[in-house]
Amino acid sequence: MSKSGCSKLHIAMFPWVAYGHFIPFLHLSNKLAHNGHKISFILPKGVQPKLENRNQYPNLIQFVPLVIPHVDGLPPGAETTSVVPLNQQKYLAFAVDQTRDQVEGILGALKPDMVFYDFWFWIPDLARQLGIHPIYYVVVSSMIMSLGSNIRTPTKEMTVEEVTKLPPDYPSSTVKFKAEEAAALLFEAEDFRSGLSFGERIRTAVSGSDAIAFRTCRETEGPFCDYVARGYGKPVLLSGPCLPETKTQQLDEKWVSWLSQFEPGSVVFCCLGSQSVLQKDEFQELVLGFELCGLPFLVALKPPQGCSTVEEALPEGFQDRVGGRGLVYGGWVPQEQLLHHPNIGCFVNHRGYGTMWEFLLSDCQVVLIPEIGDQILNTRLMANELKIGVEVERGKNREVPKESLSEAIKFVMDKDNETANLMKRNHAKLKQMLSNRDLQEGYINNFIQALQDLSNMKSKSQNKMIKPDDVW
Repeated sequence: MSKSGCSKLHIAMFPWVAYGHFIPFLHLSNKLAHNGHKISFILPKGVQPKLENRNQYPNLIQFVPLVIPHVDGLPPGAETTSVVPLNQQKYLAFAVDQTRDQVEGILGALKPDMVFYDFWFWIPDLARQLGIHPIYYVVVSSMIMSLGSNIRTPTKEMTVEEVTKLPPDYPSSTVKFKAEEAAALLFEAEDFRSGLSFGERIRTAVSGSDAIAFRTCRETEGPFCDYVARGYGKPVLLSGPCLPETKTQQLDEKWVSWLSQFEPGSVVFCCLGSQSVLQKDEFQELVLGFELCGLPFLVALKPPQGCSTVEEALPEGFQDRVGGRGLVYGGWVPQEQLLHHPNIGCFVNHRGYGTMWEFLLSDCQVVLIPEIGDQILNTRLMANELKIGVEVERGKNREVPKESLSEAIKFVMDKDNETANLMKRNHAKLKQMLSNRDLQEGYINNFIQALQDLSNMKSKSQNKMIKPDDVW
């Protein structure tokens, strides 16, 4: 469907200060700019140089720097979650809260039609004062939003049963938390400064929006998106996965050389993400699991707490035992390119939302080790509903036993296992669907049309915009 005859929009972007949010917001920005729409992307001053090479339309996408003030509790110069541990991120949120006047000045001068945001509870009121539509853009799973749309914010006084109980008419009996995972939900009750808990920040931000937009498609999360629409009583728009254009960049020779020692589809690749820092005993148990599986492996992990390198943290005799069969690497790795190397056959990961889209477009079998709330529900969707991966069974203290990890890897890599082969076929079907350019373009075109319809409406009242059951 051509959009050439439609009016062009000016959209501001203001994501949570984490690269796992900057990048999907920029993927969407590139899709919108491809269709001729102007983007003003608000982000911390020091982040801009790191995202410049991902901006495919510099004539239409302008980065607008924000100066993040220092507040007590933050490391000096901190601007993003990459240098701030999870238990200190409330101070980072509070620091960005102090930029409200800066953001008001930026939006007042730019006068965009709408602003996409995802954490800043004060944006809806500010945007409406300036005649701008606030759109809450979700770059995590719709499952966690589904739970949040229909239950009250968890409190530390609640019982485990109260915290983990599914709300009425929730669309799945398997995409849920277990009793021993209640702590992941209770994070929502943690104080996140500015007088609000983490959960209250999210609910205030969502409730004040004119519409809720998801980076997903009906083919994977449709029932959950419908549930959010009903729970919040708001229109829900789907941008599709907004996958970046595939680049023909070649994998660095050092990786090609190492992988070439092994048979196609035989190597197990593990990457748990930049936010994952393990204790030394957790790190050692994990790498022992890869040793135990008997397959060649490439494990990319940060050094565990208290260690400056991964080498000093390895179990005694580990390198002598695995020899050239395994490599534990402590630096950055080109995850997306590695996933497409023909010798990689299995991907072990935490099932972060951004990582999900990368592995769905690969041919790898998938083993999942979720850590935090969103990742847990993402994993249950992949393993229990879509049936394209397996979750590693944790011990009674939430540890990951080496035996459980080894068993999960050997299970999915067993070519004679019918269940593993079914997962591979299910994954292949989903990959084929997601790779369909017509499907991707259909989503983004419908998404843009919905935004244009919203922009053309005189009333900013959420009750007069679009019916809540209109889900794109």
